Amino acid sequence: MIRFARKEDGIAVSKLILVILKDMELDFLAKFGEEKTLEVLATCFKDPTYRFGYARGLVEEINGTIAGAVFGYPANDEAIIDRPLENYLRSQGVGDSRMFIDSEVFPNEWYLDSIAVDERFRGQGIGSKLLTAADRLATHEGEKVIGLNVDKANPNAKRLYLREGFEDAGEIMISGHVYDHMQRKVKAAR
Repeated sequence: MIRFARKEDGIAVSKLILVILKDMELDFLAKFGEEKTLEVLATCFKDPTYRFGYARGLVEEINGTIAGAVFGYPANDEAIIDRPLENYLRSQGVGDSRMFIDSEVFPNEWYLDSIAVDERFRGQGIGSKLLTAADRLATHEGEKVIGLNVDKANPNAKRLYLREGFEDAGEIMISGHVYDHMQRKVKAAR
């Protein structure tokens, strides 16, 4: 069942997000390690304005287990989505450490920041279901276009996005990796 994320989903969802961050080879992860990064993600998840805050995501729950999650935000929110993380790190005496440095969005879109499926549930169509459900989040925010970035080294993900109606809209550099930026119009409620 796809539902809005709740504060109590923090640990399970943070573990899914950590997989994505490891693939991105972020400096933040190298600096703080997996355990501390997981703690930071789970703590900041409770703030609805955070990039991976519960209010910005949907989860697929199967028999009480979070099988997958999708997170996103309007492009106009990009300037504020990491403030909860920065404030938390400052409160821990860490100072100026950011997880993300580069802009990831194109103007006038709802940006699908992250979509992740627990490895135990892969191959069951959960990613496609979450991708379709993202339209609800975009519509809720009043957006008409969904954008996302896909690593050029992940052709399977790109094929999924193409099947779901996304088209290439350009390239973008994030954390030293080149990504294809893709967009599609929000689909009507199904």
